[in-house]
Amino acid sequence: MKKLLFFGSILLLFNACGAKKVTATKAIMSTKEKLTLVFNKYENTPYRYGGTDSNGFDCSGFVQKAYLDAFNINIPRTTKELITTGEKVRKNQYKIGDLLFFKPSKKYHHVGIYFGNGTFIHSGSSTGVTKTNLNNSYWKKHYLSARRILNSKK
Repeated sequence: MKKLLFFGSILLLFNACGAKKVTATKAIMSTKEKLTLVFNKYENTPYRYGGTDSNGFDCSGFVQKAYLDAFNINIPRTTKELITTGEKVRKNQYKIGDLLFFKPSKKYHHVGIYFGNGTFIHSGSSTGVTKTNLNNSYWKKHYLSARRILNSKK
């Protein structure tokens, strides 16, 4: 709750300073800080298949919205398109903001964003937007690959 109040106060301060200063301030924020603002904004938003907004997100809808809100980068909408975007990242060589892909079933893929300290943020079908530990046995078992879009050479 204290984090939410802190970030809410910062956002109010930014809004009071005018749009130009918000943009300048956001430009010097770290990747982690930008993703934290987005995560705090959408945390606990319910899962909704095909969802792309605060009424509900599916996994790729959340990732697309997070990249747009945090980095002003428009990335592909579907997991199928995202899995070929950017450059491949070796397991455990992740940087904050990298996309992590999972294959929980033969039919479906799942995507989230690496958040640091062994965690990722995503919209899970049973949790909505949440932060999850990569050592969670379910996600560990279904890990597929990772891609880097931020600071990618491609």
